[in-house]
Amino acid sequence: EPTVRTELMEQIPPIAIFLQESRPKFPTAFFEYLMPIVVRYLTDVNNQVRKAGQEALLILLEQDLVAQNDIENKVCPILLDLSAPDSDDEYKVEAVNIICKMASMLSRTTVEHMLLPRFCELCSDGKLFQVRKICAANFGDICNAVGQEATERLLIPKFFELCSDSVWGMRKACAECFMAVSYTTSPEVRRSKLSPLFISLISDTCRWVRQAAFQSLGPFISTFANPSSAGLYIREDGTLSIRPSTQDVNSNSCQPSNNITLIDSSRNAT
Repeated sequence: EPTVRTELMEQIPPIAIFLQESRPKFPTAFFEYLMPIVVRYLTDVNNQVRKAGQEALLILLEQDLVAQNDIENKVCPILLDLSAPDSDDEYKVEAVNIICKMASMLSRTTVEHMLLPRFCELCSDGKLFQVRKICAANFGDICNAVGQEATERLLIPKFFELCSDSVWGMRKACAECFMAVSYTTSPEVRRSKLSPLFISLISDTCRWVRQAAFQSLGPFISTFANPSSAGLYIREDGTLSIRPSTQDVNSNSCQPSNNITLIDSSRNAT
């Protein structure tokens, strides 16, 4: 019964946390019994069961409860199978969504060697625009997960493809994540490659794309600033923020309300 499997999957994360806290008594219970169930339910025939399995997997990864060996030998292989070119459309869309969400929770080496090649393939998926849309919407997160070298060598060419996609929603998604992509690149790539690309988006024939580009203009310009002098930085959630200088902090040390105002105003600006 699908509802039973769904309910079971929702209980896996709290059980895993309990087992971790009681590891001396249950040293291998999670890895031997529960993790195989999570992996198996990622390919369940029922959509709700698969969704519950995906959510459980992300919670387990976020809580650092999945061993590196299981990530590389169980989780990544099944996601690569589900996102293969000949995979079922529904499974493929779900798999690329999970790949994008879990990238920030895995080590850079694992993402670059196991998931990045498939992500680059999915960016050029000519069959499903939904797959390309997910890739475009999460492009900044993938860049941040793999770092500057892999971004400039492998991801920037794919970003150019998505920015010129025939579907305007793809170009809009690229405009919205432009700042996060730019932040991961070197000043030279930012100036010589991304600037002309941004101009093409801000001059796009679709007004929704242009509007998204104009909204990203300020954040994109901010990536050209020197973080040490400008105090600009990217939060973990991908938004731009302002770090008050040491002088400002010292001058306002007796006025905590000023610091709160600064933080709030920077959030509103983003």
